[in-house]
Amino acid sequence: MRTASITGWGHYVPERVVTNDELSEYMDTSDEWIRSRSGIRERRFAAENETTATMSVESGRRALRCAEVAPEAVDLLLVASSSPDYLTPPVSSQVQEGLGLPTNGAMQLTVGCTGFVYALVTAQQFIETGACDTVLVIGTELVSRWLSWNKRSTAVLFGDGSGAVVMQATQTGGMRSHVLGSDGAGAENIIVPTGGVAEPITHAHVANNEPTLEMNGREVFKFATRILGRAVTEALQASPYTVNDIDLLVPHQANARIIQYAADALGLSDDQVFMNVDRYGNTSAASVPLALSEALDAGRAAPGDTLALVAFGAGLTWAATILDLPESLPTPVAKRAAHPSVAGTVA
Repeated sequence: MRTASITGWGHYVPERVVTNDELSEYMDTSDEWIRSRSGIRERRFAAENETTATMSVESGRRALRCAEVAPEAVDLLLVASSSPDYLTPPVSSQVQEGLGLPTNGAMQLTVGCTGFVYALVTAQQFIETGACDTVLVIGTELVSRWLSWNKRSTAVLFGDGSGAVVMQATQTGGMRSHVLGSDGAGAENIIVPTGGVAEPITHAHVANNEPTLEMNGREVFKFATRILGRAVTEALQASPYTVNDIDLLVPHQANARIIQYAADALGLSDDQVFMNVDRYGNTSAASVPLALSEALDAGRAAPGDTLALVAFGAGLTWAATILDLPESLPTPVAKRAAHPSVAGTVA
Protein backbone atom coordinates (compact mmCIF):
# COMPACT_ATOMS: atom_id res chain seq x y z
CA MET A 1 0.00 0.00 0.00
CA ARG A 2 1.32 3.44 -0.95
CA THR A 3 2.11 5.53 2.11
CA ALA A 4 4.13 8.62 3.02
CA SER A 5 7.21 7.96 5.15
CA ILE A 6 10.26 9.80 6.45
CA THR A 7 13.31 8.59 4.53
CA GLY A 8 15.89 11.22 5.50
CA TRP A 9 16.47 14.01 7.97
CA GLY A 10 18.84 16.83 8.84
CA HIS A 11 19.13 19.91 11.01
CA TYR A 12 21.14 23.08 11.36
CA VAL A 13 21.73 25.41 14.30
CA PRO A 14 23.83 28.60 14.34
CA GLU A 15 27.25 28.46 15.93
CA ARG A 16 26.64 31.19 18.50
CA VAL A 17 25.62 29.75 21.88
CA VAL A 18 23.86 32.20 24.23
CA THR A 19 23.77 31.04 27.84
CA ASN A 20 21.44 32.15 30.59
CA ASP A 21 24.38 33.78 32.33
CA GLU A 22 25.06 35.91 29.25
CA LEU A 23 21.45 37.09 29.15
CA SER A 24 21.62 38.00 32.84
CA GLU A 25 24.42 40.47 32.08
CA TYR A 26 22.00 42.88 30.39
CA MET A 27 18.59 41.71 31.59
CA ASP A 28 16.94 41.33 35.00
CA THR A 29 17.14 37.54 35.09
CA SER A 30 19.38 34.67 36.20
CA ASP A 31 20.29 31.15 35.21
CA GLU A 32 18.30 29.74 38.12
CA TRP A 33 15.21 31.80 37.25
CA ILE A 34 15.19 30.69 33.62
CA ARG A 35 15.98 27.02 34.30
CA SER A 36 13.38 26.65 37.04
CA ARG A 37 10.61 28.03 34.84
CA SER A 38 11.50 26.60 31.43
CA GLY A 39 14.33 24.06 31.68
CA ILE A 40 16.37 26.15 29.22
CA ARG A 41 20.07 26.67 29.89
CA GLU A 42 21.19 27.97 26.48
CA ARG A 43 20.00 28.72 22.97
CA ARG A 44 21.47 29.52 19.54
CA PHE A 45 21.31 32.93 17.84
CA ALA A 46 21.89 33.40 14.13
CA ALA A 47 24.87 35.37 12.87
CA GLU A 48 24.32 38.65 11.02
CA ASN A 49 24.77 36.99 7.64
CA GLU A 50 22.32 34.18 8.39
CA THR A 51 18.65 34.24 7.48
CA THR A 52 15.71 31.89 7.55
CA ALA A 53 16.46 31.02 3.93
CA THR A 54 20.14 30.20 4.50
CA MET A 55 19.39 28.02 7.53
CA SER A 56 16.62 26.23 5.62
CA VAL A 57 18.94 25.53 2.72
CA GLU A 58 21.50 23.97 5.06
CA SER A 59 19.07 21.67 6.90
CA GLY A 60 17.33 20.78 3.63
CA ARG A 61 20.64 19.89 1.99
CA ARG A 62 21.53 17.62 4.91
CA ALA A 63 18.16 15.88 4.79
CA LEU A 64 18.47 15.22 1.05
CA ARG A 65 22.00 13.89 1.53
CA CYS A 66 20.83 11.63 4.36
CA ALA A 67 18.03 10.21 2.19
CA GLU A 68 20.35 9.99 -0.83
CA VAL A 69 17.84 11.97 -2.85
CA ALA A 70 19.02 14.31 -5.60
CA PRO A 71 17.56 17.84 -5.58
CA GLU A 72 16.02 17.30 -9.01
CA ALA A 73 13.93 14.41 -7.60
CA VAL A 74 11.98 16.70 -5.24
CA ASP A 75 8.39 17.21 -6.40
CA LEU A 76 7.33 19.71 -3.75
CA LEU A 77 8.97 21.91 -1.11
CA LEU A 78 7.16 22.92 2.09
CA VAL A 79 8.76 25.42 4.47
CA ALA A 80 7.10 26.08 7.82
CA SER A 81 8.15 29.44 9.25
CA SER A 82 6.69 32.49 10.96
CA SER A 83 9.94 34.44 10.52
CA PRO A 84 10.46 34.57 6.75
CA ASP A 85 13.13 36.80 5.28
CA TYR A 86 10.43 39.01 3.73
CA LEU A 87 6.66 39.38 3.90
CA THR A 88 6.83 38.59 0.20
CA PRO A 89 8.23 36.67 -1.65
CA PRO A 90 7.64 33.50 0.36
CA VAL A 91 10.82 32.12 1.85
CA SER A 92 10.03 28.76 0.22
CA SER A 93 10.91 30.21 -3.19
CA GLN A 94 14.28 31.42 -1.91
CA VAL A 95 14.98 27.99 -0.43
CA GLN A 96 13.94 26.28 -3.67
CA GLU A 97 16.48 28.39 -5.55
CA GLY A 98 19.17 27.90 -2.90
CA LEU A 99 18.85 24.11 -3.00
CA GLY A 100 18.68 23.95 -6.78
CA LEU A 101 15.28 22.23 -6.73
CA PRO A 102 13.13 21.95 -9.86
CA THR A 103 10.65 24.74 -10.57
CA ASN A 104 7.83 22.69 -9.09
CA GLY A 105 5.66 23.84 -6.21
CA ALA A 106 7.24 25.58 -3.22
CA MET A 107 5.00 26.65 -0.34
CA GLN A 108 5.46 28.54 2.92
CA LEU A 109 3.21 27.55 5.84
CA THR A 110 2.86 30.17 8.58
CA VAL A 111 1.29 28.40 11.55
CA GLY A 112 3.66 29.40 14.35
CA CYS A 113 5.24 26.63 16.39
CA THR A 114 2.72 24.15 14.97
CA GLY A 115 3.80 24.74 11.38
CA PHE A 116 6.05 21.75 10.84
CA VAL A 117 3.43 19.18 11.88
CA TYR A 118 0.89 20.94 9.65
CA ALA A 119 3.44 20.72 6.83
CA LEU A 120 4.00 16.99 7.42
CA VAL A 121 0.27 16.36 7.14
CA THR A 122 0.18 18.44 3.95
CA ALA A 123 3.05 16.39 2.50
CA GLN A 124 1.18 13.19 3.36
CA GLN A 125 -1.84 14.30 1.35
CA PHE A 126 0.21 15.07 -1.76
CA ILE A 127 2.06 11.74 -1.57
CA GLU A 128 -0.81 9.40 -0.71
CA THR A 129 -3.02 10.86 -3.45
CA GLY A 130 -0.25 10.17 -5.97
CA ALA A 131 0.34 13.84 -6.81
CA CYS A 132 3.94 13.68 -5.54
CA ASP A 133 6.52 11.00 -4.84
CA THR A 134 9.05 13.08 -2.90
CA VAL A 135 8.40 16.10 -0.68
CA LEU A 136 11.02 18.05 1.26
CA VAL A 137 9.58 19.44 4.50
CA ILE A 138 11.53 22.11 6.42
CA GLY A 139 10.80 23.98 9.64
CA THR A 140 12.93 27.05 10.30
CA GLU A 141 12.77 30.06 12.61
CA LEU A 142 14.99 33.03 13.22
CA VAL A 143 13.14 34.31 16.28
CA SER A 144 16.00 36.25 17.86
CA ARG A 145 15.33 39.23 15.58
CA TRP A 146 11.73 39.45 16.83
CA LEU A 147 12.74 39.70 20.50
CA SER A 148 12.87 42.74 22.75
CA TRP A 149 15.54 42.62 25.45
CA ASN A 150 13.19 44.66 27.63
CA LYS A 151 10.68 41.80 27.70
CA ARG A 152 12.12 39.07 29.91
CA SER A 153 8.98 36.95 29.50
CA THR A 154 9.86 36.22 25.86
CA ALA A 155 13.53 37.12 25.39
CA VAL A 156 14.85 34.24 27.50
CA LEU A 157 12.70 31.54 25.87
CA PHE A 158 13.46 31.55 22.15
CA GLY A 159 16.28 30.55 19.85
CA ASP A 160 17.07 30.02 16.17
CA GLY A 161 17.41 26.82 14.15
CA SER A 162 16.18 24.62 11.34
CA GLY A 163 15.18 21.00 10.80
CA ALA A 164 14.11 19.06 7.74
CA VAL A 165 12.84 15.68 6.61
CA VAL A 166 12.41 14.00 3.25
CA MET A 167 8.97 12.40 2.83
CA GLN A 168 8.61 9.77 0.12
CA ALA A 169 6.12 7.28 -1.19
CA THR A 170 6.96 3.90 0.37
CA GLN A 171 5.35 0.55 1.07
CA THR A 172 6.30 0.46 4.78
CA GLY A 173 5.96 2.97 7.57
CA GLY A 174 3.73 5.99 7.11
CA MET A 175 1.50 8.41 8.97
CA ARG A 176 -1.37 6.58 10.66
CA SER A 177 -3.42 9.54 11.86
CA HIS A 178 -3.34 13.23 12.57
CA VAL A 179 -5.16 15.94 14.50
CA LEU A 180 -5.10 19.60 13.45
CA GLY A 181 -6.67 22.34 15.55
CA SER A 182 -7.03 26.09 15.81
CA ASP A 183 -8.82 28.41 18.22
CA GLY A 184 -8.59 32.00 17.08
CA ALA A 185 -10.18 33.23 20.29
CA GLY A 186 -6.69 33.01 21.83
CA ALA A 187 -4.86 34.63 18.92
CA GLU A 188 -3.62 37.64 20.90
CA ASN A 189 -1.84 35.42 23.44
CA ILE A 190 1.11 34.98 21.03
CA ILE A 191 1.47 37.88 18.64
CA VAL A 192 3.77 40.28 16.83
CA PRO A 193 1.26 43.14 16.85
CA THR A 194 2.97 45.47 14.38
CA GLY A 195 4.44 44.98 10.93
CA GLY A 196 1.40 43.60 9.14
CA VAL A 197 -1.36 45.41 7.26
CA ALA A 198 -3.50 45.74 10.42
CA GLU A 199 -0.83 47.92 12.03
CA PRO A 200 1.96 48.92 9.63
CA ILE A 201 5.28 49.97 11.12
CA THR A 202 5.62 53.68 11.90
CA HIS A 203 8.47 55.86 13.17
CA ALA A 204 6.97 55.52 16.65
CA HIS A 205 7.15 51.72 16.46
CA VAL A 206 10.83 51.90 15.48
CA ALA A 207 11.55 54.32 18.33
CA ASN A 208 9.91 51.88 20.75
CA ASN A 209 11.94 48.92 19.44
CA GLU A 210 8.98 47.30 17.66
CA PRO A 211 7.82 45.04 16.11
CA THR A 212 8.64 42.41 18.70
CA LEU A 213 7.07 39.20 19.91
CA GLU A 214 4.54 39.45 22.74
CA MET A 215 3.19 36.50 24.71
CA ASN A 216 0.78 36.01 27.57
CA GLY A 217 2.87 33.37 29.30
CA ARG A 218 0.29 32.38 31.88
CA GLU A 219 -2.46 31.77 29.31
CA VAL A 220 -0.14 29.97 26.89
CA PHE A 221 1.09 27.68 29.66
CA LYS A 222 -2.49 26.81 30.65
CA PHE A 223 -3.40 26.17 27.01
CA ALA A 224 -0.32 24.04 26.37
CA THR A 225 -0.71 21.80 29.42
CA ARG A 226 -4.33 21.26 28.45
CA ILE A 227 -3.86 20.60 24.73
CA LEU A 228 -0.56 18.70 24.33
CA GLY A 229 -1.59 15.40 25.91
CA ARG A 230 -5.12 15.70 24.55
CA ALA A 231 -3.92 16.11 20.97
CA VAL A 232 -1.77 12.96 21.22
CA THR A 233 -4.67 11.04 22.76
CA GLU A 234 -7.02 12.10 19.95
CA ALA A 235 -4.45 11.17 17.32
CA LEU A 236 -4.02 7.76 18.94
CA GLN A 237 -7.79 7.25 18.97
CA ALA A 238 -7.84 7.90 15.22
CA SER A 239 -5.00 5.40 14.66
CA PRO A 240 -4.68 1.63 15.07
CA TYR A 241 -2.56 2.20 18.20
CA THR A 242 -2.73 2.93 21.91
CA VAL A 243 -0.28 4.87 24.05
CA ASN A 244 1.48 1.56 24.84
CA ASP A 245 2.56 1.37 21.20
CA ILE A 246 4.45 4.69 21.24
CA ASP A 247 8.20 4.13 21.08
CA LEU A 248 9.07 7.84 21.20
CA LEU A 249 7.19 11.09 21.75
CA VAL A 250 8.75 14.09 19.98
CA PRO A 251 6.96 17.18 21.30
CA HIS A 252 7.33 20.87 20.59
CA GLN A 253 10.26 22.06 22.71
CA ALA A 254 8.80 25.14 24.38
CA ASN A 255 9.14 24.36 28.05
CA ALA A 256 10.41 21.31 29.95
CA ARG A 257 7.59 21.58 32.49
CA ILE A 258 4.95 21.47 29.74
CA ILE A 259 6.59 18.43 28.14
CA GLN A 260 6.81 16.63 31.47
CA TYR A 261 3.17 17.41 32.21
CA ALA A 262 2.11 15.86 28.89
CA ALA A 263 4.35 12.83 29.37
CA ASP A 264 2.92 12.21 32.84
CA ALA A 265 -0.65 12.60 31.56
CA LEU A 266 0.04 10.03 28.84
CA GLY A 267 1.88 7.68 31.18
CA LEU A 268 5.14 7.80 29.24
CA SER A 269 8.54 7.26 30.85
CA ASP A 270 11.49 9.60 30.37
CA ASP A 271 13.12 7.27 27.84
CA GLN A 272 9.97 7.45 25.69
CA VAL A 273 10.19 11.24 25.39
CA PHE A 274 12.82 13.25 23.50
CA MET A 275 13.84 16.63 24.91
CA ASN A 276 16.48 19.12 23.77
CA VAL A 277 14.82 22.33 24.98
CA ASP A 278 17.66 22.79 27.48
CA ARG A 279 20.14 23.35 24.63
CA TYR A 280 18.06 25.24 22.06
CA GLY A 281 15.11 26.87 23.80
CA ASN A 282 11.91 27.36 21.83
CA THR A 283 12.75 27.36 18.12
CA SER A 284 9.08 27.57 17.10
CA ALA A 285 8.41 25.77 13.78
CA ALA A 286 11.97 24.39 13.84
CA SER A 287 11.41 22.77 17.22
CA VAL A 288 9.85 19.42 16.24
CA PRO A 289 12.04 18.72 13.18
CA LEU A 290 15.19 19.72 15.08
CA ALA A 291 14.29 17.36 17.93
CA LEU A 292 13.25 14.61 15.50
CA SER A 293 16.51 14.91 13.56
CA GLU A 294 18.60 14.74 16.72
CA ALA A 295 16.60 11.75 17.99
CA LEU A 296 17.16 9.88 14.73
CA ASP A 297 20.85 10.85 14.65
CA ALA A 298 21.26 9.48 18.18
CA GLY A 299 19.48 6.22 17.39
CA ARG A 300 16.65 7.00 19.81
CA ALA A 301 14.23 5.83 17.12
CA ALA A 302 14.74 2.74 14.98
CA PRO A 303 13.27 1.38 11.73
CA GLY A 304 9.66 0.32 12.26
CA ASP A 305 9.23 2.36 15.46
CA THR A 306 6.00 4.24 16.16
CA LEU A 307 6.42 7.95 16.89
CA ALA A 308 4.05 10.62 18.15
CA LEU A 309 4.79 14.19 17.08
CA VAL A 310 2.86 17.01 18.73
CA ALA A 311 3.03 20.80 18.79
CA PHE A 312 1.12 23.87 19.91
CA GLY A 313 1.59 27.52 19.11
CA ALA A 314 0.36 30.85 17.83
CA GLY A 315 -3.15 31.00 16.56
CA LEU A 316 -3.73 29.38 18.99
CA THR A 317 -3.06 26.18 17.08
CA TRP A 318 -2.16 22.57 17.79
CA ALA A 319 -1.31 19.47 15.80
CA ALA A 320 -0.36 15.84 16.42
CA THR A 321 0.44 12.88 14.23
CA ILE A 322 1.15 9.21 14.82
CA LEU A 323 3.60 7.76 12.34
CA ASP A 324 5.56 4.59 11.75
CA LEU A 325 9.13 4.76 10.54
CA PRO A 326 9.81 2.59 7.49
CA GLU A 327 11.55 -0.76 7.87
CA SER A 328 14.71 0.65 6.29
CA LEU A 329 16.33 3.92 7.37
CA PRO A 330 19.70 5.63 6.86
CA THR A 331 22.30 4.74 9.48
CA PRO A 332 22.08 7.13 12.48
CA VAL A 333 24.91 9.63 12.86
CA ALA A 334 25.82 8.05 16.21
CA LYS A 335 26.74 4.84 14.35
CA ARG A 336 28.24 6.51 11.27
CA ALA A 337 31.07 7.90 13.38
CA ALA A 338 32.23 4.35 14.03
CA HIS A 339 31.68 3.38 10.39
CA PRO A 340 32.82 6.36 8.27
CA SER A 341 32.40 4.38 5.07
CA VAL A 342 28.61 4.30 5.46
CA ALA A 343 26.91 6.17 2.60
CA GLY A 344 24.73 9.18 3.25
CA THR A 345 26.81 10.72 6.03
CA VAL A 346 25.55 14.15 6.99
CA ALA A 347 28.32 16.74 7.16
